[in-house]
Amino acid sequence: MNIELRHLRYFIAVAEELHFGRAAQRLNISQPPLSQQIMQLEAETGAQLFNRTNRSVKLTAAGQQLLSDARAILLQVEQAAERAARLHRGEEGELRIGFTSSAPFTGVLSNALYQFRQRWPKVHIQMQEINTRQQLAPLHDGRLDLGVMRNTPLPGDLRHQLLLSEPLYAVVHWAHPLVDADKISIKALASEPFVFFDPQGGTALYSEILALLHRYQIKPYITQEVGEAMTILGLVATGLGVSILPASFRRARLADVVWLPLEEPDALSELWLVWSGEREINAQMDRMMQLLRRDFAG
Repeated sequence: MNIELRHLRYFIAVAEELHFGRAAQRLNISQPPLSQQIMQLEAETGAQLFNRTNRSVKLTAAGQQLLSDARAILLQVEQAAERAARLHRGEEGELRIGFTSSAPFTGVLSNALYQFRQRWPKVHIQMQEINTRQQLAPLHDGRLDLGVMRNTPLPGDLRHQLLLSEPLYAVVHWAHPLVDADKISIKALASEPFVFFDPQGGTALYSEILALLHRYQIKPYITQEVGEAMTILGLVATGLGVSILPASFRRARLADVVWLPLEEPDALSELWLVWSGEREINAQMDRMMQLLRRDFAG
């Protein structure tokens, strides 16, 4: 069959008006072309849709059925077009974001997520807590749209933008001899038992903090290796050692832990927004990226 949407629209107008002249006026066309379109529709369906006399136009049983179906078809077409438009505008769809466990503590990601949810509630946001190194492959192959991670070497197809540069702090037990200092040198931790990340954990903070220690010729005496920063804080709170962590983790507010600023100007950690340079930046991604960038700029 070669039935077009205009055939259905013309048919609905005649079926609702039950008068070819009024239907033609409603459609803003002349009556002869309208009659031809209805005859074409009847020829395509192989069914008489109207009983016509000089005085009246009535729907046949086949016409009544087609009227119900035609209305449903046009409604589906309109809804499909509107859904496509909303998806194109970024008002619907899905956004997949990978984030490190430290990202929510910074406030940058949480603020952007809140604003996005308030403005575009029909976009489904799928959040995946995944460490920095493990985000790279999903970003490359499209399983993640955006990544929020600590600074790390990136493959050539991935792009990044700085979201936050924050100071690193020494983290010590409340009874540690250094707690009364306003600021300490990183060298003061050289002989301390260190609670640190597991090198197999995949967190970029491991390499970042270790590189900082090595720049100052410090080989840390690591006595505990764990997978998460919150576990590090918990062990420091028990007095098992000291550590170094980004300032944003101070939001955890452990009573037995003291945070000491470091004197070294390069004792910093960066949080990055990362995406693939080889994939389309759709509207959902673009809006989230703008919110994250605006929060950093502000």
